[in-house]
Amino acid sequence: MNISALLTSAGINTAVCAVLFSLYSVLRKQPNLVSVYFGQKLAQVNSKRNDPFWFGRLFPSASWIVKAWEASEDELYVNGGVDAVVFLRAVVFRVFTVAAVICLFLVLPLNYFGKDMEHKQIPEEQLTVFTIGNVMEGSKWLWAHCLALYIITCCSCLLLYFEYKNITKMRLTHITASHCYPSHFTVIVRAIPWVEEESYNDTLTKFFTDYYASSYLSNQMVYQSGAVQKLMSDAEKMYKMIRSPHMDKHCVPRFMRCGFCGGTAATSFKILTDEPKITRRESCFDGSDLRKKECGAALVFFRTRYAALVASEALQSPNPMSWVTDSAPEPCDIYWSNLCVPYRLLWIRKIAVVVASIFFVIFFLVPVVFTQSLVHLDKLTKMFPFLKAITKRKVMEQLITGYLPSVVITLFLYIVPPVMMLFSTLEGAISRSGRKRSTCVKVVYFVIWNVFFANILTDAAIEHYQVSITKLGDAKHIPNLLAKAVPTTATFFMTYVLTSGWASLSVELIQPFPLICNLFYRFILRNKDDSSYGTYTFPYHTEVPRVLLFGLLGFTCSILAPLILPFLLVYFVLAFLVYRNQILNVYVTEYDSGGLYWPIVHNATIFSLVMTQIIALGVFGLKESPIASGFTFPLIIFTLLFHEYCRQRFHPVFRKTPAQTVIEMDRKDEHCGRIEDIHAQLQSAYCQFRSKSLNLHKSTEHNKIESVLADSIETGDIVRLDDLEYIAPAVLGKRSIS
Repeated sequence: MNISALLTSAGINTAVCAVLFSLYSVLRKQPNLVSVYFGQKLAQVNSKRNDPFWFGRLFPSASWIVKAWEASEDELYVNGGVDAVVFLRAVVFRVFTVAAVICLFLVLPLNYFGKDMEHKQIPEEQLTVFTIGNVMEGSKWLWAHCLALYIITCCSCLLLYFEYKNITKMRLTHITASHCYPSHFTVIVRAIPWVEEESYNDTLTKFFTDYYASSYLSNQMVYQSGAVQKLMSDAEKMYKMIRSPHMDKHCVPRFMRCGFCGGTAATSFKILTDEPKITRRESCFDGSDLRKKECGAALVFFRTRYAALVASEALQSPNPMSWVTDSAPEPCDIYWSNLCVPYRLLWIRKIAVVVASIFFVIFFLVPVVFTQSLVHLDKLTKMFPFLKAITKRKVMEQLITGYLPSVVITLFLYIVPPVMMLFSTLEGAISRSGRKRSTCVKVVYFVIWNVFFANILTDAAIEHYQVSITKLGDAKHIPNLLAKAVPTTATFFMTYVLTSGWASLSVELIQPFPLICNLFYRFILRNKDDSSYGTYTFPYHTEVPRVLLFGLLGFTCSILAPLILPFLLVYFVLAFLVYRNQILNVYVTEYDSGGLYWPIVHNATIFSLVMTQIIALGVFGLKESPIASGFTFPLIIFTLLFHEYCRQRFHPVFRKTPAQTVIEMDRKDEHCGRIEDIHAQLQSAYCQFRSKSLNLHKSTEHNKIESVLADSIETGDIVRLDDLEYIAPAVLGKRSIS
């Protein structure tokens, strides 16, 4: 691939980004789309009916960029929680700025002039000329590459240390600030033994009354709720689908025949009240049915946080397969359906998921091979002469080799997160955040293997096919082949950053799926009630792996093919703005893991550094530079030692809650007299059969927002939908992460 093909791909993706960014700035001003671009909590506001028409709606503007840039970290914490702050810390990883300055001004010129050769004009130059592969063997300038590697590694480790330290403090602050969280007093118990002539509830009560008499408070059983929960969920969705604001105005009870349906006064339709009549204790079953529907799982409430912590960490029985305890998630985070899965089946499910994942990875090699074959179109024409007709047109050749491969692999990658989410569900995650975090880890492994390693190995196979295909099967040649293939595969990674990076951010900004759903409800179903469109949480399981993959590409290609760094810097700047805007305005935070994504980010970054150093070690060996190779090996040892120190120093806080912290919280509650109120709230905190909102009208929070907005509109303070961002934090209150 030459520079002109790369510029073709960059031009196409730049045009796509410019069009979609401009389209977004227009669409977000439309009152009918407020539920798409301002989230469900602001979509409940009726200000869209009072918003006056103004010509600025029809023209693009950059006001959202300014607001996203100026938003403070406290505002992000209020809207997105600790997870949002952690994710944005991963996006703004400042080491790539240092890497770009060093590698573009020091390494790139050495690569370009690494051999005595006659250079073509820049647009006609092959991208391999700008890689380390263009440096002569035994060159004395390879020390510059080793120096750049040292600077990048030291800066990365320094930033990782301070980020890990700050996020650990942030997590502890988040725990201590949540005084009334019911999950601190709750433990999930699974694998309750079955005793004849005794219900699970009786067995559970007897066990904890016996062994935790002083700290046991009460319990709540989990029931087989598949059919019930589905019916309630479907009923709520149907209600929201058919409910429309004009029903309240035009639909009144009629006691006379309408003349069309043959109804009488006794059979005419009546508008029933929709006040919530469901309480926590009401159910579709009577007492005997409830006992039959009990699962071998329950929620157990304790009097203190420390007692719940001890019970969740201790082994309750000599048989590890019974009386299994875990810390409970928050009520809105708990995944009820997986609690009904028998605990003894989980290990079988996990093995099945591993086998299914292996087959899925093998299946995904097909598009990887296809994309690499498009990149090496010149070599394919030698093996398949009928392809020469396609390459006669220069524009077609540039489009096929520079743009099409990254588009193909990006489209196939869209099926990966849903499949991995299904696998994580089958594994038995007990929380929605845990399921999403497990999916995130699986997607990270998948993209690192299929996008990075599989593309490199496929490139090596195509490059060496005509020489000796048997070399790939010889373990002695694999390091050399990898060292040769990584610089050449970097040309594909550049176009991948453009397509999967730049273009995907513009698609994320435009929100195509919620936009289509909004138009379908509004114009096909004639439903103008924004509350029926649903809410969306931030897709950490798709965005975190994408950011980490680009980090891996940036590290590994920094000294080997530094031309990728400008494209990565543009991506991270755009990602910083887009993700801040989405967290502030679009996504609703229903649950928060308390920063548990940071260990994933840290481990992936360390892996990227070590992989970069190993590849550099192989390249220095191929280039016959013993000095550079000798200095690289201690760097690998230093990075691994640094990772082990962070794992011992910070990671335990993310795996377990400190006992000292919860004891101090218990003492503070007892001193302030809050403990009795907390115990009373525990009895109604978790409700399995409750729909997402018992009151299908606006919540208290929504009413507060609407009231403030209505007052603001009447006084003329709000005349644009763009001003909606400033209302929510003011109404919902302020929290600080400091």
